[in-house]
Amino acid sequence: MTIPRKLLATATAALFALGIGAGATTRVAGQQADPGISATEILLGGTHPYSGPASAYGSIGKGALAYFSYINDKGGVNGRKITYKDQDDGYSPPQTVQITKQFVESDHVFAIFNSLGTAPNIAIRPYLNDQKVPQLFVSTGATTWATDAGKFPWTIGWQPDYQAEAIVYAKYLLKESPNAKIGVIYQNDDYGQDYLAGLTRGLGSKANLIVKQVSYEVTDPDVTSQIANLKNSGADTLFIFATPKFSVQSLVTAAKMSWHPTIYLNSVSNSQTIMRAATAAGGADATNGVLTAAYVKDPADARWAGDPGMKLYRQIMAKYQPSGDTSDGNFLYGMGAAETMVDVLTKAGKNLTRAKVMDAAIHLNEQHNIALVPGITVQTSPSDRFPIREEQLARYEGGLWKLFGSIIDARR
Repeated sequence: MTIPRKLLATATAALFALGIGAGATTRVAGQQADPGISATEILLGGTHPYSGPASAYGSIGKGALAYFSYINDKGGVNGRKITYKDQDDGYSPPQTVQITKQFVESDHVFAIFNSLGTAPNIAIRPYLNDQKVPQLFVSTGATTWATDAGKFPWTIGWQPDYQAEAIVYAKYLLKESPNAKIGVIYQNDDYGQDYLAGLTRGLGSKANLIVKQVSYEVTDPDVTSQIANLKNSGADTLFIFATPKFSVQSLVTAAKMSWHPTIYLNSVSNSQTIMRAATAAGGADATNGVLTAAYVKDPADARWAGDPGMKLYRQIMAKYQPSGDTSDGNFLYGMGAAETMVDVLTKAGKNLTRAKVMDAAIHLNEQHNIALVPGITVQTSPSDRFPIREEQLARYEGGLWKLFGSIIDARR
């Protein structure tokens, strides 16, 4: 079941109370250095769900590690190699808390990079900010990473925020299907509720177009009853705000019930791994015509064959993840976030400190990230802490995501 915020906060505080404080500093070239920095190494920590209901996201951590290995073989960052300790938290906030505490107080990491999940990152955010440990480029688009930046200045996101993405869907729907009857399935936690809030905001005075909304818990075995309820509501449009396992189930269940609404699938569940699994289990009708918002290139699409970033992605995969599925966009996502991490470390300079890294993180300007659709950039400022602001709508046709329309600044 989903852990209530109050209970989660209490458990988190209890776990942290067992600690002994952040690790001691070391000396580099006669100067005091922050933890995790030596003359030859930068030590980063992170968590991804290599097991459990969100295990499809494990490819993100593997993609990031592959990119760091590529950078290390090129000489590292300002003469230092990156060591990335990435552990399995099973998408469980208490596990994330324990692992992160170990990273900071036993392993003495320099920063936490790209830990995945809204609830897991919310669980560790107060501690990392108290310790002034950078929580960089979290793998979640929760709006809180920007809206609560004043309270948690050591935390920053990477991908577009969930509410803005849902608003993009709402504006498109109001233009194309102003009389739609909307059903929504969402994960019953901060992640799913963030998307639902964005959709409601985007619909504005037309929020009554939502005729039914149902939730699921991450521990539920399936969402068959939820999809049946949505079908029976008379909805002709389905919004899926779910993680991979439940997104596949939603697509397949709807097809098997011979229910074929217009489907909007959130971007965190639109990888080819998910779409192919749903197609295999539910037939082409389960996925053809599904709409999403894209910012990461689809590695399965031949249109990117000559793209420099895609060529590099395939080279890195061949050497450092030879058994990985190159069509899985989660690998590419991980590399994109890792490229931004390397960019920040490089800009922070030879005399690396946590404060310098955070300053570099809020002054980004990447025009050609390996993972992103051309024209979509990675930019931040002290007042804008969502590095990626732009997305483009896409429709799934013939086993590929087909981009259409222009690139949209989701913040607008």
